[in-house]
Amino acid sequence: MTRRLMLKRFLTDESGATAVEYGLIATLIGVAIIGGASATGTAISNLWGGNESAINEVLTR
Repeated sequence: MTRRLMLKRFLTDESGATAVEYGLIATLIGVAIIGGASATGTAISNLWGGNESAINEVLTR
């Protein structure tokens, strides 16, 4: 009888599912942060690249 109760308790226990859900949410947030940082880095690189070209042009006159 105790095995039945243990099996029933195991099948109805959802505490592990909550941890998995939080893990998935944290992973998605991490992916979003990495994507945003990558896009920001590219934009900043393009901005400074344009400034570098303009500065070099002025200095070589």
